[in-house]
Amino acid sequence: MTWFKKTRGIRARLLILVLGPMLFMALMLIALLYFWTNQVSYRQLLMKASTDLAVASQGFKNTQQHYYNQLVISSQKQQLIKILQIHPQFRNSDLYHQTLQRKLREIKQSAGLSFVQLLDKRQCKLANVALCQHFNSKLVNAASRGEGGSAVEVFSALQLASIDKSLVELAKVPIKNTANATSTQKSVEDRAMMLHLAYPLIDNNGKVRAILSGGVLMNRNNAFVDQIKQTVYSEGSLHTQSVGTVTLFLDDVRISTNVPDQHQVGGRAIGTKVSTQVREKVLIEGERWLDRAFVVNDWYISGYLPITDSAGARVGMIYAGFLEAPFRQELYDWLWQLLLLVTVVIIGCAYIVVHGAKSIFYPIENMAKVITAIRAGFRQRINLPNNTSLELLTLAQQFNLMLDQLESQHDHIEQEAGLLEVKVSKRTQALNQHINLLQSTREQLIAKEKLAVIGQLTAGIAHEINNPTAVILGHLDLMSTELQGCGYDAQDDINIMLQQVERIRTLINDLLLLSRPGDHFETNSHIDVNELIHATRILVKHDLLRKNISLVCDLRATALTVGNRQKYQQVLINLLINAVAASDISGEIKISTRNWKGFVIVIVADRGCGMSVDTLEHIFDPFFSQTEGGTGLGLSISYSLIQSQNAQISVHSKTDKGSSFCIWLPLAEVALQQSISGE
Repeated sequence: MTWFKKTRGIRARLLILVLGPMLFMALMLIALLYFWTNQVSYRQLLMKASTDLAVASQGFKNTQQHYYNQLVISSQKQQLIKILQIHPQFRNSDLYHQTLQRKLREIKQSAGLSFVQLLDKRQCKLANVALCQHFNSKLVNAASRGEGGSAVEVFSALQLASIDKSLVELAKVPIKNTANATSTQKSVEDRAMMLHLAYPLIDNNGKVRAILSGGVLMNRNNAFVDQIKQTVYSEGSLHTQSVGTVTLFLDDVRISTNVPDQHQVGGRAIGTKVSTQVREKVLIEGERWLDRAFVVNDWYISGYLPITDSAGARVGMIYAGFLEAPFRQELYDWLWQLLLLVTVVIIGCAYIVVHGAKSIFYPIENMAKVITAIRAGFRQRINLPNNTSLELLTLAQQFNLMLDQLESQHDHIEQEAGLLEVKVSKRTQALNQHINLLQSTREQLIAKEKLAVIGQLTAGIAHEINNPTAVILGHLDLMSTELQGCGYDAQDDINIMLQQVERIRTLINDLLLLSRPGDHFETNSHIDVNELIHATRILVKHDLLRKNISLVCDLRATALTVGNRQKYQQVLINLLINAVAASDISGEIKISTRNWKGFVIVIVADRGCGMSVDTLEHIFDPFFSQTEGGTGLGLSISYSLIQSQNAQISVHSKTDKGSSFCIWLPLAEVALQQSISGE
């Protein structure tokens, strides 16, 4: 009862005490009704399935006897015994055989059989005794003793071929894979289930002259199962939305059925197999199966009985069943209606209880609402009706007097707090101004300190490198002169070395530009970005070969840009070298160019290690490097060079996915318009 103790509201407690037991009893009643109804309805469905199975089995036997009777009547009508008693000298004539064959065809047609044949006591065809194939049928053996009858027998493909070759193809049933069925290596069932009929033709002396053998093929015999279905599930015997089905099995394979096939519109589930559980119960143990079962693609209330042949061996099954879903849905609909009725009753009872007890808890709830409103900052008073009890009225009056005193003190405190708040606001505003000024000053000092360090470093590097580069340039001139005198043309190699020395000097100038951006003068020109990329590719060729990295160029830009060629080339070199450092051996770097809305876009993308979000925030800061041995100036200088050319640069990267640097270079026409408007 801990949950009840935690419930503080009078209304809630009253509802729990009154409606709780009622709701519990209603739920218990619904549960018991569901259990009872489900069990009773399920037993009734099984009883109906048992009755349907019995009717189907009896219909099967009646149909079997009907075919035998039709065979007997047709043979007597055709007077076969008189033809067989003809004088022996005429039995080998063509007229005799033709008359006999015509009579057999008429019997087959009138009796509605799949085949008819005349056999002697050795079970050989009278028309062709020389090619006799003895199959030793117990039914025919009994007929040779004068005992006619019918039985279910399984004919092999060889037996069918000896009777009528056309029956071989009619009997074939492709076996389909079926869930929960016993696996088999056979893909086609070529045996046939026959309603085998044998009628002895007895002469006037009581001697069996011949045996009239006939049969009805059950494989794919849809008319047969439909006839039984019409008998078992006549109109009005099932729910309007239910479907009754009848099936004949040869062993555990459906050879004739009206169970629909979900994979074929209007098709039948011929060739599917029964579940292993049903097979063992019916075929192995020889018992009846009566339960709900999953038949091909839906749940059915099902019944199965074994079918035995003339020797008493179980050779198949007969099934009768109907869809379970409509009956189950009807049960659920009834339960939902019951639940709705109980819900309406409970709601009505709750309404009566709440309104009937209103006079009990209304004064207390009113006082609780006023207290809650006062705590929220509203000024209210407790007003109770005159018919309230004297104790609650006295309590309300005293409480109202206390509220008057508290509000008076509260107004005085608020007035003093307002004056204090104004003073604190003025002091806070002044303090924030000082803090912002200090923060701005601090950032400027840090930036100047960085530039000062860069300037000192740049001056030292420039001093130490300019002298060696001047010596290198002098020796290159001397080398060029000497080599020309020797007849060796090394001008291309010397030009490349001169370009690299010039690159070193440009780097020094860029460092000076980074530390003193206002002291630099540059010359801009029109630049073909695609040509610049091809020229830069030669300069980083050694770095690419060192890690066996392929550089893929997708150059589609057609417009010219304007700017300093060496600076753009320096930026490209820095980005390509960084991409090589981030890529794995035998990796790939892709450089692309496009025209886009007044810009030429250059994208340098690799598939290397990528960068984290924290690294991306500092990627263009001076001296920030994630590469071992790096100075942290490459991207910072590149950023400064791009900014100096009125261009833009951005980076997108994901860890272990790679990085992509994008440069927006202004078109020559756009840059000219900006220059004119700036003037």
